[in-house]
Amino acid sequence: MTDLPLHPLPLLGDPPTERSDAARNRESLLVAARELVHERGAEAVTMDDVALRAGVGKGTVFRRFGSRHGLMVALLDDSEAEWQRQVMSGPPPLGPGAPAWERLEAFGRSRLQTTVGHADLLRAAGASGNRSAPAMSFVVMHVRHLLIQLGVTGDLRLLSTALMAPLEIGVLDVLRTEGIDTERVIQGWLDLAQRIVAGG
Repeated sequence: MTDLPLHPLPLLGDPPTERSDAARNRESLLVAARELVHERGAEAVTMDDVALRAGVGKGTVFRRFGSRHGLMVALLDDSEAEWQRQVMSGPPPLGPGAPAWERLEAFGRSRLQTTVGHADLLRAAGASGNRSAPAMSFVVMHVRHLLIQLGVTGDLRLLSTALMAPLEIGVLDVLRTEGIDTERVIQGWLDLAQRIVAGG
Protein backbone atom coordinates (compact mmCIF):
# COMPACT_ATOMS: atom_id res chain seq x y z
CA MET A 1 0.00 0.00 0.00
CA THR A 2 1.28 3.47 -0.83
CA ASP A 3 2.36 5.50 2.19
CA LEU A 4 -0.14 8.11 3.27
CA PRO A 5 1.15 11.61 3.93
CA LEU A 6 1.72 12.19 7.63
CA HIS A 7 2.62 15.57 9.02
CA PRO A 8 3.38 16.50 12.63
CA LEU A 9 0.74 18.68 14.22
CA PRO A 10 1.73 21.97 15.85
CA LEU A 11 1.80 21.54 19.59
CA LEU A 12 0.19 23.99 21.99
CA GLY A 13 3.61 24.88 23.35
CA ASP A 14 5.10 25.73 19.98
CA PRO A 15 6.08 29.41 20.01
CA PRO A 16 4.81 31.70 17.28
CA THR A 17 7.34 33.27 14.94
CA GLU A 18 9.41 35.59 17.10
CA ARG A 19 12.55 37.69 17.16
CA SER A 20 15.77 35.71 17.39
CA ASP A 21 16.65 37.18 20.81
CA ALA A 22 13.21 36.24 22.15
CA ALA A 23 13.61 32.71 20.76
CA ARG A 24 17.03 32.40 22.42
CA ASN A 25 15.57 33.65 25.69
CA ARG A 26 12.77 31.09 25.53
CA GLU A 27 15.22 28.29 24.76
CA SER A 28 17.55 29.25 27.63
CA LEU A 29 14.61 29.17 30.04
CA LEU A 30 13.50 25.76 28.76
CA VAL A 31 17.06 24.42 29.03
CA ALA A 32 17.29 25.66 32.63
CA ALA A 33 13.90 24.16 33.51
CA ARG A 34 14.73 20.86 31.79
CA GLU A 35 18.00 20.56 33.74
CA LEU A 36 16.26 21.26 37.03
CA VAL A 37 13.48 18.76 36.34
CA HIS A 38 16.12 16.15 35.51
CA GLU A 39 18.03 16.91 38.73
CA ARG A 40 15.13 17.29 41.17
CA GLY A 41 11.92 16.09 39.57
CA ALA A 42 9.18 18.37 38.30
CA GLU A 43 7.39 18.78 41.63
CA ALA A 44 10.49 20.32 43.25
CA VAL A 45 11.11 22.95 40.55
CA THR A 46 9.94 26.52 41.18
CA MET A 47 9.86 29.59 38.96
CA ASP A 48 12.53 31.12 41.23
CA ASP A 49 14.78 28.11 40.57
CA VAL A 50 14.37 28.45 36.80
CA ALA A 51 15.02 32.20 36.86
CA LEU A 52 18.16 31.73 38.94
CA ARG A 53 19.49 28.94 36.73
CA ALA A 54 18.81 30.94 33.56
CA GLY A 55 20.24 34.16 35.01
CA VAL A 56 17.08 36.22 34.59
CA GLY A 57 14.48 37.79 36.86
CA LYS A 58 11.49 35.74 37.97
CA GLY A 59 9.22 38.20 36.20
CA THR A 60 10.82 37.20 32.89
CA VAL A 61 9.83 33.57 33.44
CA PHE A 62 6.25 34.54 34.31
CA ARG A 63 5.98 36.86 31.31
CA ARG A 64 7.22 34.11 29.05
CA PHE A 65 5.13 31.19 30.35
CA GLY A 66 2.39 32.79 32.44
CA SER A 67 2.62 30.35 35.34
CA ARG A 68 4.46 27.32 36.63
CA HIS A 69 1.83 25.17 34.95
CA GLY A 70 2.47 27.00 31.67
CA LEU A 71 6.19 26.32 31.99
CA MET A 72 5.60 22.61 32.58
CA VAL A 73 3.26 22.42 29.57
CA ALA A 74 5.90 24.15 27.43
CA LEU A 75 8.54 21.67 28.59
CA LEU A 76 6.27 18.75 27.86
CA ASP A 77 5.34 20.07 24.41
CA ASP A 78 9.02 20.68 23.65
CA SER A 79 9.89 17.06 24.44
CA GLU A 80 6.81 15.89 22.54
CA ALA A 81 7.92 17.83 19.45
CA GLU A 82 11.32 16.15 19.57
CA TRP A 83 9.68 12.73 19.87
CA GLN A 84 7.45 13.55 16.89
CA ARG A 85 10.55 14.40 14.85
CA GLN A 86 11.98 10.96 15.65
CA VAL A 87 8.74 9.33 14.51
CA MET A 88 8.60 11.39 11.32
CA SER A 89 12.22 11.33 10.20
CA GLY A 90 14.35 9.37 12.65
CA PRO A 91 15.91 5.99 11.98
CA PRO A 92 13.69 2.91 11.58
CA PRO A 93 11.85 1.13 13.01
CA LEU A 94 10.42 4.12 14.91
CA GLY A 95 11.07 6.34 11.90
CA PRO A 96 10.24 5.58 8.26
CA GLY A 97 11.67 2.63 6.38
CA ALA A 98 10.54 -0.41 8.38
CA PRO A 99 7.48 -2.63 7.76
CA ALA A 100 4.28 -1.30 9.31
CA TRP A 101 4.10 -3.91 12.10
CA GLU A 102 7.69 -3.21 13.16
CA ARG A 103 6.94 0.51 13.19
CA LEU A 104 3.78 -0.02 15.26
CA GLU A 105 5.65 -2.16 17.79
CA ALA A 106 8.49 0.38 18.01
CA PHE A 107 5.95 3.19 18.32
CA GLY A 108 4.22 1.53 21.26
CA ARG A 109 7.48 0.75 23.04
CA SER A 110 8.74 4.28 22.50
CA ARG A 111 5.48 5.83 23.67
CA LEU A 112 5.57 3.81 26.87
CA GLN A 113 9.21 4.74 27.43
CA THR A 114 8.53 8.47 26.98
CA THR A 115 5.47 8.31 29.22
CA VAL A 116 7.40 6.62 32.02
CA GLY A 117 10.39 8.92 31.50
CA HIS A 118 8.24 12.06 31.71
CA ALA A 119 5.76 10.81 34.29
CA ASP A 120 6.35 13.55 36.86
CA LEU A 121 6.35 16.22 34.14
CA LEU A 122 3.07 14.88 32.76
CA ARG A 123 1.53 15.05 36.21
CA ALA A 124 2.88 18.57 36.79
CA ALA A 125 1.54 19.76 33.42
CA GLY A 126 -2.04 18.76 34.18
CA ALA A 127 -4.17 17.33 36.93
CA SER A 128 -4.97 14.23 34.89
CA GLY A 129 -1.51 13.87 33.38
CA ASN A 130 -2.93 13.99 29.86
CA ARG A 131 -0.90 15.35 26.97
CA SER A 132 -2.22 18.24 24.90
CA ALA A 133 -4.97 17.58 22.36
CA PRO A 134 -2.65 18.20 19.36
CA ALA A 135 -0.09 15.79 20.81
CA MET A 136 -2.71 13.09 21.24
CA SER A 137 -4.08 13.78 17.76
CA PHE A 138 -0.64 13.14 16.30
CA VAL A 139 -0.40 9.79 18.09
CA VAL A 140 -3.85 8.65 16.97
CA MET A 141 -3.25 9.82 13.39
CA HIS A 142 0.05 7.97 13.17
CA VAL A 143 -1.37 4.73 14.58
CA ARG A 144 -4.33 5.00 12.22
CA HIS A 145 -1.88 5.40 9.33
CA LEU A 146 -0.04 2.21 10.37
CA LEU A 147 -3.27 0.25 10.88
CA ILE A 148 -4.36 1.17 7.36
CA GLN A 149 -1.05 -0.15 6.04
CA LEU A 150 -1.67 -3.36 7.98
CA GLY A 151 -5.08 -3.82 6.36
CA VAL A 152 -7.15 -3.09 9.46
CA THR A 153 -10.69 -1.88 8.79
CA GLY A 154 -13.47 -0.52 10.96
CA ASP A 155 -13.60 2.64 13.06
CA LEU A 156 -9.88 3.30 12.93
CA ARG A 157 -10.12 6.54 14.91
CA LEU A 158 -11.59 4.72 17.89
CA LEU A 159 -9.38 1.66 17.45
CA SER A 160 -6.27 3.85 17.40
CA THR A 161 -7.38 5.79 20.46
CA ALA A 162 -8.20 2.59 22.36
CA LEU A 163 -4.88 1.03 21.39
CA MET A 164 -2.82 3.94 22.70
CA ALA A 165 -4.81 4.64 25.89
CA PRO A 166 -2.98 2.05 28.04
CA LEU A 167 0.32 3.85 27.38
CA GLU A 168 -0.77 7.15 28.95
CA ILE A 169 0.19 8.09 32.50
CA GLY A 170 -3.36 8.14 33.90
CA VAL A 171 -3.88 4.50 32.96
CA LEU A 172 -0.34 3.47 33.86
CA ASP A 173 -0.70 4.96 37.35
CA VAL A 174 -3.83 2.87 37.94
CA LEU A 175 -2.13 -0.28 36.64
CA ARG A 176 0.87 0.32 38.88
CA THR A 177 -1.36 0.50 41.97
CA GLU A 178 -2.50 -2.99 40.98
CA GLY A 179 1.09 -4.24 40.83
CA ILE A 180 1.36 -4.32 37.04
CA ASP A 181 4.84 -3.32 35.89
CA THR A 182 5.86 -1.75 32.59
CA GLU A 183 7.08 -5.03 31.06
CA ARG A 184 3.66 -6.59 31.61
CA VAL A 185 2.06 -3.46 30.15
CA ILE A 186 4.07 -3.62 26.94
CA GLN A 187 3.48 -7.37 26.54
CA GLY A 188 -0.25 -6.85 27.04
CA TRP A 189 -0.18 -3.93 24.62
CA LEU A 190 1.56 -6.04 21.95
CA ASP A 191 -1.05 -8.76 22.45
CA LEU A 192 -3.83 -6.20 22.01
CA ALA A 193 -2.18 -4.74 18.89
CA GLN A 194 -1.78 -8.21 17.37
CA ARG A 195 -5.44 -8.99 18.01
CA ILE A 196 -6.53 -5.74 16.34
CA VAL A 197 -4.33 -6.43 13.33
CA ALA A 198 -5.44 -10.07 13.08
CA GLY A 199 -9.09 -9.04 13.37
CA GLY A 200 -8.60 -6.52 10.56
